[in-house]
Amino acid sequence: MQAQPSRDGPRVNEEIRVPQVRLIDQDGEMQGVMTAREAVQRAYAVGLDLLEISPNADPPVVKILDFGKYKYELQKKKNEARKKQKVIEIKEIKVRPNIDENDYQVKMRAMKSFIEEGDKVKVTLRFRGREMAHQDIGIRVLERIRAELDLTTKVEQMPRMENRQMVMVLSPK
Repeated sequence: MQAQPSRDGPRVNEEIRVPQVRLIDQDGEMQGVMTAREAVQRAYAVGLDLLEISPNADPPVVKILDFGKYKYELQKKKNEARKKQKVIEIKEIKVRPNIDENDYQVKMRAMKSFIEEGDKVKVTLRFRGREMAHQDIGIRVLERIRAELDLTTKVEQMPRMENRQMVMVLSPK
């Protein structure tokens, strides 16, 4: 029967209600197994807090440190991790079956820049009117895009029809 932490985070000082604890002092040196009350008294003697490091160990491991400083360091690490996260967005590029060469090159440059930034690209090929009868032309356009971006991307979703448009999703390798 292990006591779980009562709130979000480790237990501190009087919240540690176990008979025996393994103490690590403020210098990181192992002091051995003692009563929780004795450990709290040692922490107060040096003007610091007693923090439960490993509640599931037998006996639980506690350390003498400054709790305010500990919380600050934890918050700093969390903020640093959040900064390093990259949110992957899906950028959409719309093309037509009879796209002109210049327009095609402009769209390709945009797709390459999106892929380099680490974003996914959704290529939407829209058919109008009688173009629906010539879906093979649309497939050729999408195959050409896939072939040109083959080195830097992988096809996450193969071309498929959705109503009057064909959709393909590419993601960076």
